[in-house]
Amino acid sequence: SAKDSIWHPATVPGVVHTDLLANKLIEDPYWGTNELKLQWVEEEDWNYRTEFEITSTQFKQDHIELAFEGLDTYASVFVNGEEVIIANNMFRSWKADLKETVKEGNNELFVRFISPINYNKETVKNYRHQLPSGNETVNLKVSPFTRKAAYHFGWDWGPRFVTSGIWKDVKLTTWSNARILDVYVQTDSVVNDKAYLTYEVEVEASLKNESSYSLLVNGKAQSVAVKKGVNSIKINERVENPELWWPNGRGEATLHELVVQLKKGGHLIDEVNQKYGIRTVELINEKDSIGTSFYFNVNGESVFMKGANYIPQDVFLPRVSEDKYRTLIKQVKDANMNMLRVWGGGIYEKELFYELCDENGILVWQDFMFAGSLYPNNSAFLENVKQEAIENVSRLRKHPSIALWCGNNEIEVAWGNWGWQNQYGYSSSDSIEIWDNYRCMFQSLLPEIVSELNPNVNYVSTSPLSNWGTPENFNHSSMHYWGVWHGREPFENFKTNVGRFMVEYGFQSFPSMETIRKFAADSSFSLQSATMLNRQKSYIGNGLITNHINNWFDAPTDFADFVEKSQQTQAIGMQLAIQAHRQQSPHCMGTLFWQLNDCWPGPSWSVIDYYGNEKVAYETVKQNFKPLIAVLDFENNEVEIISDLDQKFKGKIEVIIDSEILFNKEFSVEPNSRLKIQISKAILTGKNPLTIMITNEAALIIYQDLVYQN
Repeated sequence: SAKDSIWHPATVPGVVHTDLLANKLIEDPYWGTNELKLQWVEEEDWNYRTEFEITSTQFKQDHIELAFEGLDTYASVFVNGEEVIIANNMFRSWKADLKETVKEGNNELFVRFISPINYNKETVKNYRHQLPSGNETVNLKVSPFTRKAAYHFGWDWGPRFVTSGIWKDVKLTTWSNARILDVYVQTDSVVNDKAYLTYEVEVEASLKNESSYSLLVNGKAQSVAVKKGVNSIKINERVENPELWWPNGRGEATLHELVVQLKKGGHLIDEVNQKYGIRTVELINEKDSIGTSFYFNVNGESVFMKGANYIPQDVFLPRVSEDKYRTLIKQVKDANMNMLRVWGGGIYEKELFYELCDENGILVWQDFMFAGSLYPNNSAFLENVKQEAIENVSRLRKHPSIALWCGNNEIEVAWGNWGWQNQYGYSSSDSIEIWDNYRCMFQSLLPEIVSELNPNVNYVSTSPLSNWGTPENFNHSSMHYWGVWHGREPFENFKTNVGRFMVEYGFQSFPSMETIRKFAADSSFSLQSATMLNRQKSYIGNGLITNHINNWFDAPTDFADFVEKSQQTQAIGMQLAIQAHRQQSPHCMGTLFWQLNDCWPGPSWSVIDYYGNEKVAYETVKQNFKPLIAVLDFENNEVEIISDLDQKFKGKIEVIIDSEILFNKEFSVEPNSRLKIQISKAILTGKNPLTIMITNEAALIIYQDLVYQN
């Protein structure tokens, strides 16, 4: 702490909480109710220091650049006592040229972090409106004023740990004359087996006079005139019979290699190797015969999106290992998903996340980092947001997985439906001013940046574009359906409340006892224990889970039985929802459930817990996201075959009860369509478990064990 004179070892990348834990100065933040005991950490300021060497070779270069890829959040950086960086945004990188500041040999680096609470205390108190901050339960709500991951301030599935620290890598680079800053490959169009690409290369130079360099793109050389500052060079190319990048389940996620070299007089100055995909992706969000469509065309084909909402994998972000990223994205692919939404209360993820999505054919719906709050409208805040957007769009646009930019999570629906105007006592002139500010940020600033920097990817101002309050709204655009949960509706309502694109819906469960034992003592194995009461962050959580368990099963006999049945109940809800969404295609063209994963161990809507363990619902999702599924309808005595395949499928359906085949029939289903097959009532009212198999000569395509029949 800045108040202390004692220095302790620290790890970079890291955050204060993980350094305190490593030095045994605090107990495990995730154990028991330690969250409540550690709230003091967010109120403190913190200092970090180290020394670094500058060699004589480095010292001779024109530029000696210090780059922090991420500082969380309010930080001043000093080199040899001179302030070189003032940071105020966790989502931006920060650079300083140290040529005039460093000396050959040993240099001191010192970073001072100011607590976000201390930094914003007066700003919040003096701001002319109280701003809603849906995630904070404390009195002083600083989150809207702080460009920092909103979930650090708490959410209804995670704890409040307001971190500070050097959360990403720090690099020292030296260069002279010129270097390659950025390389980006844009697919302009794919027409008649020809792809039209634009290679965009940014070269930064520190030359006094314009100079000629040789730029080689995949070995093809051209002479470029480079002048001081940033030079943007665009090269157009036509590719015959391109191998396209396709989402998971539709084909190969083909990646190509681009090598860009900068040479001067035959000498290699700089080189960048980059993977890219050739693909077009377009959101179709327009009026149609039903209402307003919302679906994605990839390479000219409409693709039904199957996936989930992704949140950061830890509250303490530097703890997420490369292996954890790899394992999670493999689980996503294995579950037949083709899209993840990177939700707006977390972070713009690190490169590895998007690289893995590129490799595995997982499209990314990318929110900007704004969620469930309103934000200040001063020019300094807007300028900070502008730089954050420019940097992150520029960084992520090279990934073929990026399918959509979305301004924020749930702010428009909150303004229209959550009663903020009354709750915060806004006058009509307050409301006009606040909404003008909203429109300035989400309907002007952000879409203009996307349009300029990533023009071949669509932008929407918010998610959802339609609220679940009225039946008519299910005919329009994107939908977050929370009737089952916040509306306390039964699971059966998943069948009748199906929007054009389901961006959020879900049901909570507890993680396994194996996971619970990692954060709770045996004496806490009760819903009424202090630990379990603190873990459940939803205002209606445990009561609602209990009600639904009792609706589908016998009452739990003990805590472990409750935990197991909570997972089985979640799986029933997920199956009913996903099947209903797929049964109503093409009215509905996407289903992204809430939520894929966890940031700490505890009850939540996730299907994969904090430690990577799959809940029962994960297998349910995997089965129901298969390209071909069979859905049983007891009421109408039929089975519906639903195909996401892009070619006609011929197969055979069998209904098996107690190992006896009571029904079989050959069928063929057209691409991206549905087929109903009648089966006699006598067969369907036979004994459970009932198994439906769809087979063809090549392989068993689906096995679906319908154990969940009320």
